[in-house]
Amino acid sequence: MHIVFMNPQGNFDPKDSYLTEHPDFGGQLVYVKELAQAMSKLGHKIDIVTRRIRDASWPEFSSDEDSYPGFEESLRILRFSFGGNKFLNKEELWPYIPDLVDKMLKFYGENQPDFITSHYADGGYAAKIALDLGGIPFSFTGHSLGAQKLDKLAITNKNWSSLNEKFKFSKRIAAERISMKYAAKVFVSTEQERDDQYRHALYQGAIDTGDDQKFEVIPPGVNETVFNQKESVIDIQQTSKLDAISGLCDKPVILVSSRLDKKKNIDGLVQAYSESSALRNAASLVLCIRGIDDPKRDIAKLANEEKKVLGSIIDIIDSNEMEKQVYFLNISSQRDLAATYRYFARRGSVFALTSLYEPFGLAPIEAAATGLVPVVTKNGGPADIFSDGSGILVDPICPNSIGNGLMEGIERHSELSNAAAKRVHEKFLWSNTAKGYLSTIKKIVSTHKKSPSLKEPLSDFGEEIKTYLRKNFA
Repeated sequence: MHIVFMNPQGNFDPKDSYLTEHPDFGGQLVYVKELAQAMSKLGHKIDIVTRRIRDASWPEFSSDEDSYPGFEESLRILRFSFGGNKFLNKEELWPYIPDLVDKMLKFYGENQPDFITSHYADGGYAAKIALDLGGIPFSFTGHSLGAQKLDKLAITNKNWSSLNEKFKFSKRIAAERISMKYAAKVFVSTEQERDDQYRHALYQGAIDTGDDQKFEVIPPGVNETVFNQKESVIDIQQTSKLDAISGLCDKPVILVSSRLDKKKNIDGLVQAYSESSALRNAASLVLCIRGIDDPKRDIAKLANEEKKVLGSIIDIIDSNEMEKQVYFLNISSQRDLAATYRYFARRGSVFALTSLYEPFGLAPIEAAATGLVPVVTKNGGPADIFSDGSGILVDPICPNSIGNGLMEGIERHSELSNAAAKRVHEKFLWSNTAKGYLSTIKKIVSTHKKSPSLKEPLSDFGEEIKTYLRKNFA
């Protein structure tokens, strides 16, 4: 089959540039890349459709076509120009997405793809337009939905206008509703994602979470050629670098690998660490944040929201005199990150993800595959992933819960490290994810009549959201 991955703000490239440095990038890009590669290995023709940028600050995304090493014959990155040449945040792309679809369909001509798997709200909206114009069936994988972000930002009718102007909630939620309604299938990573996210009041009338035919629960996986417990040449190089950092290998560490996003709750974890003398004596804290070597120097180059998060972390470190207990590492590639994970796993360390809410969480299963013990939020997908007790679940808004969970992970490292690695190997591999997707897609393609559908324009859902806010956040 010929399958398109629709991801307008993907900015994919062979070197995974900026993968976790920008709020628009991160886990969903890893998901799309790994799933696309796994599908291509199974003999299918795969295209990742995204945006071309001709901007001196983003030179990696300027060509019309690209590929990943080793996948030149079966997987293409296709970039189409829409919304001008300059980089735009995903919130600014909504008016230009129809232009993307027009150019994509003209590019394919009579050789249209069999199926589109769409990702995030803008991808879903683009896929619906392709259904309208070309009759191509599509699935929707939301990754994270706007209604949950709206709730967590504590939006009220008083601050609605300014926050909607910034995040475009009225467009995003309208696009999500259209994507859910017209997708042949909605893919979710866990049952909890289906129940918690799609049941939200703002999606009522667009999707029925009780409709088992509409949903397919397929967890993502890890790339075991990268995230495993086997040492490599990269490990030797990375070990040398880490050994040279004074005091870093004296005791186990609590390792965080995340972008600077308020919902990731890194400052909450640092605060919990600061409040536990036992934890501070037992372990150092390592923050792997791409692009950050020296936080007090590098904070100047960050966007405002990231500055606030890093500034809060720095304040906690300074006020508790923890400069010699907290380390920042700038890891630039997945292979270096995996080598770093293995280095600390051998020293009895834990991996912490204390997000306020996490739809799934690729990071903890990647870390677990290398031997780190996962200490993760109880809110969202991680609770399903480690429901067998192979990881430790914590309440992200309770410092004592975080602190106790981290200490337990260190004390039970040998037991939980083996259990978590086994759990990942048995349940969370990209090859399994690809087979699940392909089985579902084949059934849809075999029964779909390829004819254009009824157009439903992207309306403004603002009044409905304001009614919801009045009822719930007066």
